[in-house]
Amino acid sequence: MRSAISVVIDTILILLATLTAVILRDSFEFSSARLLALVPYFISTTLASAFVLPLFGVNRAFWRFSAMPDYLRIVASLFVITIASVAITFGFNRVEGVPRSLPFLQFYLAVTFLVGARVLYRMRNASRRSRRGMAPLKVVDEPAAETVLLIGLSRLTEIYLQSVAELAPKRIRIAGILGRRDRHVGRLVADHKVLGIPEHLGAVLSELEVNGVAIDRIVITSSFASLPREAREEITAVQRSGSVQLQYLSETLGFESVTLRQLPDAAAATGCSSDGPVKFEIKADELETMQRRRYWKAKRAIDVLASLFLLAIFSAVLILVGLAVNVSIGRPLFFCQQRPGLGGRPFRLYKFRTMRRPIAANGRILSDEERVSRVGNFLRRTRIDELPQLFNILRGDMSFIGPRPLLPRDQDDAYRARLLVRPGLSGWAQVVGGRAISPEDKAALDVWYVRNASVLLDIAIVLRTIPIIFMGERRTSAKLIDLAWRELRQAGVLKGRFNKIQAARTSAT
Repeated sequence: MRSAISVVIDTILILLATLTAVILRDSFEFSSARLLALVPYFISTTLASAFVLPLFGVNRAFWRFSAMPDYLRIVASLFVITIASVAITFGFNRVEGVPRSLPFLQFYLAVTFLVGARVLYRMRNASRRSRRGMAPLKVVDEPAAETVLLIGLSRLTEIYLQSVAELAPKRIRIAGILGRRDRHVGRLVADHKVLGIPEHLGAVLSELEVNGVAIDRIVITSSFASLPREAREEITAVQRSGSVQLQYLSETLGFESVTLRQLPDAAAATGCSSDGPVKFEIKADELETMQRRRYWKAKRAIDVLASLFLLAIFSAVLILVGLAVNVSIGRPLFFCQQRPGLGGRPFRLYKFRTMRRPIAANGRILSDEERVSRVGNFLRRTRIDELPQLFNILRGDMSFIGPRPLLPRDQDDAYRARLLVRPGLSGWAQVVGGRAISPEDKAALDVWYVRNASVLLDIAIVLRTIPIIFMGERRTSAKLIDLAWRELRQAGVLKGRFNKIQAARTSAT
């Protein structure tokens, strides 16, 4: 019954979008004769909607739990409905009296109506559950769940899994296990799947990343010395990259000393020294004052309206890019990762996939050059791969302007003040510093934005972002970076001890 009601409501919304398209097409001139001439097209649209919406499963999704896959399913179904409406009408009266622009306007407005209705319903439910859930500024103290990959199949593996299930079921998620032999792949250990063998650690991490699973820690439950040479080399490469934290249970329990852990850290390797970490803390009274600003509500309203408008404009592009990714790279079409968002709460960030799977059909491990297709290179260069993040903005996970969302392992607790606002497609740190500056400088620029956010500053960031999209990153602005450090120090936002470089910056006047 609910599925049938959903089809009826969606069909009504599509017909309203079609009627709106007619009125816009005729410059708001309304006439009954004009509508009578379009009756066959309205009937065709109704029939196509009643058939296509259930076919694509649009009616099976709960509106209050709607997500990007549901929105993309809506876009695809409306594309088919528009084509089917024209085809049916052509068979009836050769599309007599139907303006050529009407199907295009109908499609774009229908996308806006159907997706917008679901987003508004979701936001209404979220507001009912918690009036504070949509707060523009907030910090969540509870730590995000940690995703762990296990290496080894032993009694120690079983004990570790039991300990996680009993002591930390919400804080630790097991992504999978790497077994000893190929014949173990696909089997289950306490409901956790064996994904591969330790010799293919790099390929497994890449495969998980493609499917939106970012590994925070690798726990090795076997003796490191007992692992095959290829497996030890893979683990060494991962640890030297510093991308994932490694834990050796045999060493933790005092049974083995793993000399591999004695690797030089980044500061020692570069010859830089630090007197301690820098922390950014905005005072409670300032936070309260910031939260009362009307700017945050206006910013959210702009995000919703602009994302709906851009989704309507680029909906056809999304379909074409999805088809191109499916042909050149394969499924899944989207690369998704969990990132810390507003207040540190995790959300799933979406992009179009630009790389093939790391393992070929014959089992050969592919290099990064082999994995990136021509389509993927084009999508990255033009930033089209980030178009799906418009859905993240519409849902409230992100904003157009704000600090870029980092991977959980890159989001230092000392920089949590940058999470007071929604992460953005572009931000002050990106247009001022780019990729060349240090994490500390990026954090300082992001926190400076949080304290100084305004409509004019957002417009300035947009204007700086446009040339970057077409011409690449520009020269870093050292003056603006120094300004951020100086103002943060004067406001008492900087906490902790500082190294020489930061002391020189913050003491400048």
